[in-house]
Parts: sequence; structure tokens; C-alpha cells
Amino acid sequence: MSTKTLKQVMQWRQLIDTLLDENQYADIVLKGGYFINVITREIYVADVALKGEHVLMVGDASKLIGPNTQVEHMEGKFIAPGFIDSHMHFESAMLTVTEFSRLSIPTGTTTLIADPHEIGNVLGVVGMKAMVDEAKTLPNRVLYTVPCLTPDVPGLETAGYDVNSKDMEELLTDSYVQGIGEIQGFANVRPVFKHAPEIITDQLASVAFAKSIGKTVEGNCPGLYGEDLAAHIISGGTHISCHETTGKEEMMEKLRYGITVFMREGSSQRNMAECIRAITEEGMDSRRAVLVSDDMVPEDLLKYGHMNDIVRRTIAQGVDPVEAIQMATINPATHFGFQHIGVLAPGKIADIAVISDLTQMTIEQVYLSGKKVAEKGKLVIDLPRYVYPDTVKNSVKRKPLKIEELYIQGSGSQARVRALEVIPDQNLTGKKECTLNVRDGIIQPCLQQDVLPIFVVERHGRTMNIGKTFAHGFKIKEGAIAESVAHDTHNIIACGTNYEDILTAINRVIAMDGGIAMIKDGKVVGDLPLRVGGLMTDELSGEEMSEKIAELHRQAKEELGCGIHVPFMHLSFVSLVTSPEWKITDMGLVEVDTYTVIPTVIS
Repeated sequence: MSTKTLKQVMQWRQLIDTLLDENQYADIVLKGGYFINVITREIYVADVALKGEHVLMVGDASKLIGPNTQVEHMEGKFIAPGFIDSHMHFESAMLTVTEFSRLSIPTGTTTLIADPHEIGNVLGVVGMKAMVDEAKTLPNRVLYTVPCLTPDVPGLETAGYDVNSKDMEELLTDSYVQGIGEIQGFANVRPVFKHAPEIITDQLASVAFAKSIGKTVEGNCPGLYGEDLAAHIISGGTHISCHETTGKEEMMEKLRYGITVFMREGSSQRNMAECIRAITEEGMDSRRAVLVSDDMVPEDLLKYGHMNDIVRRTIAQGVDPVEAIQMATINPATHFGFQHIGVLAPGKIADIAVISDLTQMTIEQVYLSGKKVAEKGKLVIDLPRYVYPDTVKNSVKRKPLKIEELYIQGSGSQARVRALEVIPDQNLTGKKECTLNVRDGIIQPCLQQDVLPIFVVERHGRTMNIGKTFAHGFKIKEGAIAESVAHDTHNIIACGTNYEDILTAINRVIAMDGGIAMIKDGKVVGDLPLRVGGLMTDELSGEEMSEKIAELHRQAKEELGCGIHVPFMHLSFVSLVTSPEWKITDMGLVEVDTYTVIPTVIS
């Protein structure tokens, strides 16, 4: 019998002895609160008794209160399981796991399922294992779903490391790895089947191995129906999720196919309000509906909250509060096969959110494994800062550029060009054609049409490519923005009103060894070094980062006249080549549906 099994036997015996021996008592009793039963979808008055890490019982716990029992009076408050965020990326918050948790735990989120494919694209196995190592130092539950393929679209983009089935054994056998993350490589089913069938075979090898050792697999199937959707489901081993669902009809189709729909409600991509209509309008069963954040900025975490805010917004769409809470507790626990969290019942782990206002989702207290860790929005435990090793820093392997490398050339006095179109609050993009002026053989930006040059500069030292095209919808009036956060291969992406400021912004990011830079008239108006993989910082706390991002957002609006909110996150997603229609990578302008690079200049 293993040490882990023996420990479990001893814990269960202790719980039984405490319940039946009149001389033994609970450690903590949450007394007289409104208990939220996510199993039966009920609310009723009950005590919750805790012993060590576990729930002893729910009901009348008067006999379990002894002279040393800590009694927390819960009259008028609601007791719920701690929330689970089933799909998120620490890298999108640009924070370490520790600093994200510092902001998240007081909001009632006790479990995080993170996909590290951002750092996986940059640094491969080394980067992902570094994030797993950090999770092992924390009191909250942090698990990972790792990519089985980087880059997502080989041949159309360049990553720093090529992950495939060869890496699965090393990654998946770690106990902190829940399974394989979003299988983006087969998101565009028909183009991949036609142009890159080897991706399917390799993915199936990874999935089969994952299933053989009891790991889960997550899907990624935006806009798929019928045969295409069925093929994607099978490619993930038949039990998958999807966080890229954007509307009611798509939600209904996926629920009918047995997919667990992760309804995304993050900082820049918000799909819950449309997806939830399948439940509120069509009366569909909500057991496979799960709330997730996907990508959040620290400013939103600090200002609005985390999963509690997403639950609150779901309630505002007309969903019963207990049903909404199920979508962040028992529903994800069921999807992942978690036996000990997501519900509060005898013997389960005591991860608890105490709620003072049910409709506003105001979190009064948070317990992790039976220990109070937060109260009134503040941590009551010490959470030391975490510093990453040098092995995940110094990731920008690119020398400063020259202006001539950026020019998009044309002939005559005007040029007909293609431009990708930004869609606010979505990672989908549109497509547009427009006419721009040409001066001295260089195609000029047009602020009146809001058509600006956009570039992706390969930074991993593998190809030295520079992808060039135009973008519509960023609403930048002056200067330029560049950053080393550009989904999913995280090369340097830059957009602006003139070539000179774009060049300066790119070179500033290179000089910082990754980060965000805003330039106006050749001068830095705001920047942020991100030295961990060019994606995150271990130099700022969660609150400091929140203040810094808020400052950068203000500078983008006031100094550059940028008219789109969370501009850095929106900019980072126009290189995500797994979602339609046109995207930019270091290879150039990519037409997603045809799996091809197309010319920017038409004539």
C-alpha cells in the first residue's frame, strides 16, 4: 500500500472517529448559514463542520462543537464550494502563478486549471515545468492542461520550441498536470485534414497516451458543426470541452454532441451572455455548461473579481444563483472527474466560499483545505513572492531592427491592400480591402480609414521572419504599440500610425528582453518589462501590476488616442491563427480557412 493510500485511510478514520466518538470534536464549525447544495440545487440553513482538510458533515453540528472548536457564525450568509476556473492562462495576466493567486483567492476561486501553452510556445517543456514547479509551492489548487502541439499551425508561424507527441510522457506524468489542453492544432478541421494530415496523427498519439494514464483532453472548436465537429470530438478522445463557443446555436449544437461548453467571460473575450441563451431561452440542461475566464488582466481581477464576478454576470442574465454557482463548482468538477472538490459533503476537501450577497457575489471568507485564507477581500495568510530561474528568462533572441526592414512597399501613387479587421471583445477577426496612398514606394497608413501597418517579428532566433500587413479597428491616433505577447507563438507584434514609431516600439521591446512598449514621436510614453519568457513579470506584485496595467491603458487612451479597450490584449490576439478569418504571423497575412499566407498588396 502506497504512502498516499495509507494517508487517505488515516484521514478517513479520523473523520469517522470524530463523528462517532462523543469526546472528539470538529476543528471549525460554520454555524447557521444558508448552505448552497450544488448537488440538489437547494439552499437551506445548515452548519458545516470541518476537520483538518475535510468536511465532516453538513447539517446540525451542535454535538461536534467542543471547547477548542472555532465557531464562525454564518447567520444571513451563504456557504458554497470554492469556485473553479476551468480554463485560464497566467501569461495573459502577465503575472506569476503566485501573484495571480494573491488576487484570485480572496474572490472565492480555490482551484485554477491553467493552460501553459503560451510559455510552452516560447520555451517548450522547460518553460511549462517551471510553471508547474511554482504551483507546487501554493496553498490553492493549481493544475495544468498542457499543449500537445506547438506551434498550433506548423508552417504558418514560428514558435520557440516545437512540442509534439514526443514530449507527452515527460509532461503528462506529473501529478500537477491534469491532461492535454485545448487541441488547437485541429481546430480548423478541413484545412488541417487537407493540408497537414500529419498533425492529426500526432495529436491522436498524444491523446491516446493521455487517456491510457487517466488524463483529460480539452477541445478547441470555434464555429464547427456536423461532421467537422464530430471529427474534432473524436480527435480528443470523445470527451472534450470547448471555450471558443460564441453564440446560442453553436452552444446548442455542442451541448447536443456532449461537449462541455466552457462559456468564456474574460477581459477581452466575452461570450457567456450569448451562450447562456441556450439555457435561459431554450431550456437546455446546464450540467455541461461551465464558466471560465480564459484571459484576464490584473486590473479587472482587482477591480471586479474573478469567478465570483463571472457568476454575478451570469445571474444578471436571468440564471438562478445556485445554477450559476453550479457552473463554477460541480459542473467543472464533473467534467474533470474531480472526486473531492466542487461540492461540500462528508469527506470532501473543505474549499469554501462564504458569500454575504448572493446576487452581487460578495465574498466574505475563503477556506482552502479547511483553513481560512481570506476575509473581506484580503488574504490572511502569507504568500511569499516567487522568483523564476534564469532558464526562463532572456528569451528574446533578436537584434534591433532597421526601418528598411519594416516598409511595406507599393508602386504608383496608390495601392489596393488587404487588412485584417479587429472585432472588439472577440479573438475572431474580419477581413477588409482598402486603398492607401503610396509615397516614395512605401504604402502609407491612413488614419481617416483607421488602417494601420501591423507587424509580427520572429523573436526566437529561428527564422528572423517579419510578417507585414495592415489592420483596421485599433483606433490608434498617434504613435505605436509593440509587445512580445502575441498568441500563440508570442513573437513581437506591433501596430501604429507611422513606421518610425513602430520601429522604436519594437526595438524597445527587444531591449527590455520582452514586454510592452508605447512610443509617440520617437519617445517612450509607457512600457512594461516582461522578462519571464517575454510574457510575465516576477518583479511586481499583483496589485502593483494592476496599477501598472491601468496606467498603461490610460496612456494608450490619452497619449495614443487608442479607442479600443484593453488594447494590448486585443493586439495580442490578431496573431491567433487558429481562429478565423485573417490573422498575421511572422510568415505574413494568413487566411485561416484556406491554411495559406496571402499577399497584403493586391494591386
